[in-house]
Amino acid sequence: MDDSRLVHLTFEQDAESMLGIFNYAILQTTALYEYKPRTMSVMQTWFANKAAGNFPVLGLKDSQGNLLAFGSYGTFRAFPAFKYSVEHSVYVHPEHHGKGLGKQMLTAIIDAATQQQVHVLVGGIDAANAASIALHEKLGFTHSGTITQAGFKFGRWLDLAFYQLTLATPSQPMDDPRD
Repeated sequence: MDDSRLVHLTFEQDAESMLGIFNYAILQTTALYEYKPRTMSVMQTWFANKAAGNFPVLGLKDSQGNLLAFGSYGTFRAFPAFKYSVEHSVYVHPEHHGKGLGKQMLTAIIDAATQQQVHVLVGGIDAANAASIALHEKLGFTHSGTITQAGFKFGRWLDLAFYQLTLATPSQPMDDPRD
């Protein structure tokens, strides 16, 4: 989409728009293995966790300021040796699917991770989500495993496929000296 611009999102300005996209994904898709719509309170905690971890929250907005897509990453596993690995997510407004915004957003997430010296980006994708899998593969992600029947939603078992992109960063990885 030609008129989109990449921006850093904030709770105050963007949580409501993000909620609409999140809640569509929760209620209509298997992109999120959740049952109930998120609330503003959940979003406040979500943004606080992103800020505490120094994780970016990026979005694409059109010239009128409408949120078209967003993405972020966060802790992959909460153990010190996983400090160079993150789990990412990208969501596109349902009216804008198929316009290349997912690719723009995921590319921005990869760039941010590279700048922050991340080594591995992990995406947990519903195994039936062919579009998301194709996008990840197009950007160099490889399948690293599937947990069968990991979730149950819409009256059926869901398989969770993991895709990873290994970056050349960090330039000098180190153990945590406090360990």
